[in-house]
Amino acid sequence: MRSFTLTAVLVAAVATSGAVWAGDLPSPRLFDTEKDKGTNVLVVGIDRRAGMSAEEIKRLHVGGKGCDCTDVMMVVHFAGNGERMSVVSIPRDSYVEFADHAHPQHSGKINAAFAHGGSDLAVRTVQQATGLKIDHYLEADFTGFVNTVDSFGGAKVCTDKPMQDINSGLALQPGTHTLDGRRALRYVRTRHVSPPGDLGRVRRQQRLLVEMLSRLRAEGAFANPVAAMETATKLRKSVRADANTSLTDLVHLGALLRGLKADQTEFATVPISNFDYRVPEWGSSLLWDEERSAALWAALREDRTIVGDSRIRPSNDVPVEFPPSSIRLRATDAAVAAALRANGFVVEDTGAQIDEPRPEGPTVITYDPFWDRYAATLQAAIPGSELRPVDGHGDIFDVQVGSRANTVVKVVHDRSSVEGAPVQGDRLRCLPPANAPQE
Repeated sequence: MRSFTLTAVLVAAVATSGAVWAGDLPSPRLFDTEKDKGTNVLVVGIDRRAGMSAEEIKRLHVGGKGCDCTDVMMVVHFAGNGERMSVVSIPRDSYVEFADHAHPQHSGKINAAFAHGGSDLAVRTVQQATGLKIDHYLEADFTGFVNTVDSFGGAKVCTDKPMQDINSGLALQPGTHTLDGRRALRYVRTRHVSPPGDLGRVRRQQRLLVEMLSRLRAEGAFANPVAAMETATKLRKSVRADANTSLTDLVHLGALLRGLKADQTEFATVPISNFDYRVPEWGSSLLWDEERSAALWAALREDRTIVGDSRIRPSNDVPVEFPPSSIRLRATDAAVAAALRANGFVVEDTGAQIDEPRPEGPTVITYDPFWDRYAATLQAAIPGSELRPVDGHGDIFDVQVGSRANTVVKVVHDRSSVEGAPVQGDRLRCLPPANAPQE
């Protein structure tokens, strides 16, 4: 995929939520870029409603009180040799120590660093937490995001299940959709669809980003220097940057790395060890996994790939959101039941014999829809199985092993890797229609 990188710098800001160019912002850069170690860009989306009319707030479905904090944070790392781009999302509720500022030294949710000290403190807090040198800063808000997506003809997203979130206003049926800016904003903000919370939302933001990058490339937005400058100028109206990040800087990054292909991009979310760390004044927050997050940031500091690094994602087993020990089940096949029990699932004895004939077809998992999120954990252990929700089924899953049953695979409770594990960018794209040409 040609001309991918400059698009990434600019659209990363767009994917977090647009804004207005302000070249006179105070510079957060505290040092010179080490070219051999790559370049780091901090991209943030601001939860701010100041200056928005009541009508606009209603139209964009962004009611509630703005926190004047960062709702989205992405560190975009461009490798020094021009062969890779890595995007790491930092969940807004990450509990970290803030860099020095006017308040007494303290820790808090990373999204509040901006509220306490603006872009300067946000950047210095990220630098302190990650050990990375941030070379450029891009900032965005709600209105510009909508306008920018509309100006590029919409954003493509896809889902294999209905997505309904009354909080964000999102309503999507299964399939591939091209969203206008208003609906795209709902998509990137939604937190109450499966998978819920920050990790699911962040991965959806990354998916939208990948599709927007691909769209701009396909339409020739960066096919040559003239087109690149025209596109950058257009986006300049929707991106806010620090004083050290000029239009020329962005075009220069694109010129350096315009040969980057999609499979040379990678996306991840900071690994989390505790998804409900309770702190007075801050409430429920997220604690980074010390060893794995340290390995992630070390890889970027050392200009290495983050995909396939066993220190970042230590197991080759299939990651699942819930521990198998939290799921009770019955299975119609003794061998499958034994394998699931060895995997940590709570398997009730049904007296099934291993030589009992299996019905034709795939293995079917029947369960009450109340346990829908848990069903994905059991299905992950039995590849190829089908889920069958039945109202009133109770709290036990029934596994009807079919003739096309696959081997039970080992799963590991690793919620961070369900949606946040490092993957190449092409893994996040919508699948093309059958027989469609591949890029």
